[in-house]
Amino acid sequence: MSDSTHLWMRHEARRTERRAPLTPQDAARLVEAGVRITVEESAQRAFPLADYATAGCATAPTASWHEQAPDEAYVLGLKELPAGPGAPALRHRHIYFGHAYKGQAGARELLSRFTAGGGALLDMEYLTDESGRRVAAFGYWAGYVGAALAVLHHRGALTTPLVPTDRPALDALLASTAGDDTAALVIGALGRCGRGACDALVRAGLEPTRWDLPETRALDRTALLAHDLLVNTVLTTTPVPPFLTKADLDEPARRLSLVSDVTCDVTSDCNVLPVYDTTTTWDEPVRTLRDGARPLDLIAIDNLPSLLPVEASTAFSAELAPQLLRLAEWDGVWARALHLFRTAVEAQEAPRVS
Repeated sequence: MSDSTHLWMRHEARRTERRAPLTPQDAARLVEAGVRITVEESAQRAFPLADYATAGCATAPTASWHEQAPDEAYVLGLKELPAGPGAPALRHRHIYFGHAYKGQAGARELLSRFTAGGGALLDMEYLTDESGRRVAAFGYWAGYVGAALAVLHHRGALTTPLVPTDRPALDALLASTAGDDTAALVIGALGRCGRGACDALVRAGLEPTRWDLPETRALDRTALLAHDLLVNTVLTTTPVPPFLTKADLDEPARRLSLVSDVTCDVTSDCNVLPVYDTTTTWDEPVRTLRDGARPLDLIAIDNLPSLLPVEASTAFSAELAPQLLRLAEWDGVWARALHLFRTAVEAQEAPRVS
C-alpha cells in the first residue's frame, strides 16, 4: 500500500441518505494499513464522526471536498453529487454510484464535468472481478427492503413518511402482519438483490414464486399478471424485451396490484419496467399507476438500503474495504473501472452521425 493513498469520504447531499461506504471499523483497518482517510462531518450519517476520528481518520467540514481535498485524493461517496447550473468541474477521482453509462438522465452533463476538470469516475456499480461479478454491492438489502415495503403496503401497514430503522424492528413488523395468501413474484431471484427480496417475503410468511434467467428468456406474461405482488430485482446492461408494459396494466385478467421496482432503471433504455417515468420517495413511497376497480400501485425508491443504514453499510463496507487497499496498484478492479469511464467519455465525445 502506497503511503500516498488518500480517501476523502464526503457528506451525502441527498437528505434521505444515511449510509456510509466505509464504516469506522473498516476505516480503522485501512488506516492501520497506511491509508490516509479524511471524513466529512455529516449530521445524517448513521455513524458518528467521533467514531471515525477514534479510528484514526482526519475530519473535515460538510461538503468541503471540492475546495479542500487535495487533487490526488479519491473522493468516496454513494449517491449523486450536487448538480444544477454552475455545478463545478470535477478534478478529483470519485468513487460512487454515478449512473452515467446507460444514457440515464443527467449522464452527459456529469461526464462533461469530469472532462472539464480532468477527474475520473470509478463507478461502484462497475467494480467487478475477472468474471464480471460486482465485488461490492448493496443488492441484498435493497431487495430485502423493497419486498418488505411491498408487503407492508399490500397489508395496509405501511406508514409514511418512511424513516430509517433496523432489521429486528422491520422483521417484527413483517411478522405482526402475517397471515394472508398473497401471491408474490420475484424476478431475478438468484441474484444478491433477489435473494434479499425472497428472504423478506419468507419472513413475512409468504413463499414467493422465484424467476430468473430461464423464466425471463421466454416470459409468461399471463403468469406474471396472475400474482398480487411483483418485485423486480433485475439489472441489465443491454436492452431486453420489457417484463411489463402499459398495455399489460389494462389487461382485463390482471390480478397484479403492486409493483416494487428495486432496480429503478427508469431513465435508461435498459429499463425492464417501462410503465412509469419517475421514481417514488420516502415522503410518498407509493404511486398509483391504475385506479378504479383494478388498482395497481408502484414502489420505486432508488436508495432502499438507506432505510436499514447500519446493516447495509456494514455489509457493503466489508466488501469494499479490501478493494480500497488495492487502489494504489491500479490494476484489476480499478483498471477495469477506469477503462469503462474512459470508454464512456470517448463515446460521448465522438461525433454523431446523422
